[in-house]
Amino acid sequence: MSVGRTGDGAQIIRIGIIAHLKYAIREPFPGGLEMHTHLLASSLRKRGHHVTVFASTRSDEMLGLEAICDETSLLDTGTAEAADVPFFREHHAYLDLMTSLRTRSFDVIHNNSLHYLPVSMASTLNTPMVTTLHTPPFCWLESGVRLCRAPNMRFVAVSDTIRQLWSHITTIDRTVANGIDLDSFPFNSTADSDDYLIWYGRIVPEKGLHLAIDAARMVGWPLKIAGPISDSAYFAEEIEPRLGADAIYMGHLEHRALGRLIGGARAFLCTPRWEEPYGLVVAEALACGTPVAAFARGAIPALVDASCGALAAPDDVAALADAARRAMKLDRLSCRRRAEAICDADAMIDAYEALYAEMVEPVTAAFLPPIAQATMAGAA
Repeated sequence: MSVGRTGDGAQIIRIGIIAHLKYAIREPFPGGLEMHTHLLASSLRKRGHHVTVFASTRSDEMLGLEAICDETSLLDTGTAEAADVPFFREHHAYLDLMTSLRTRSFDVIHNNSLHYLPVSMASTLNTPMVTTLHTPPFCWLESGVRLCRAPNMRFVAVSDTIRQLWSHITTIDRTVANGIDLDSFPFNSTADSDDYLIWYGRIVPEKGLHLAIDAARMVGWPLKIAGPISDSAYFAEEIEPRLGADAIYMGHLEHRALGRLIGGARAFLCTPRWEEPYGLVVAEALACGTPVAAFARGAIPALVDASCGALAAPDDVAALADAARRAMKLDRLSCRRRAEAICDADAMIDAYEALYAEMVEPVTAAFLPPIAQATMAGAA
């Protein structure tokens, strides 16, 4: 039930956010999911809502953190009883959390994890829950969604692409597109004088960095690279041998430094090798005024139009190089305007606030005396 009103008269809502546990929810962000969770929680808190984030240790305490598990990426694996210790750590952390939530006072639980237990156990809670689907279906999460029988569960997709991929499995309430803090990615009207292209993101096979390096060499421009090395074998086998004076790894950067690097580039090369669920890196590049050359996969074509970038056939290095040449000629202000139109975090938070309010009101009414419920029904 509601605990008051924000400064602008909106309903204050008590929100529990379930994060995933592989990485800490803090800068520098390992990927888009961590950044999204941090932005969601911090923005809701700024609007006056009471937010608690259930995440791994070392996450940002300013989010209203309750740590429920060590970061599972930091744990050793391989025992005689279990081949995947992080799996069991996550399983028991989420099991304990869902059990404890039965007696906690939240108006809404927002499940932002990729784990099967929060959705499969949602029916054990009286509190309504919304689950944001950030990825295409995969076996563990899909199994949890199929087991979900909670009448007070809503599913939200981050893009129409994700909505379509999940629609045969469950009912998707709506699409709420991811957003970014535009102020964290300031507009740069001109590229740096030392002309370069940029690629950034998690360095894993499905992000296709090796193809970006090859394409940049075809263009004849240096490529600067930023992001966490999330797959050391891939980096050693495919990326490190390609590095040189024209392909430079800059490290895993904080937001401010990353924004400067993106804004100075002539174009951003986006090379997903899977059906990209949304493409926060594309939104960030556009906010900085940097045109995008990208493989046309997943939700990317919905973000990149002719005003801000150029698309290439997936996995086609020559086509990506051609797209980069075309993208570099585009107007940088048009890129920023595209980001402002479709990627503003305020619109995302507005949408979630509206959804929370829809979910809270029926629950609030359920706790009223029968005569009050009848009065509300008659007024409707």
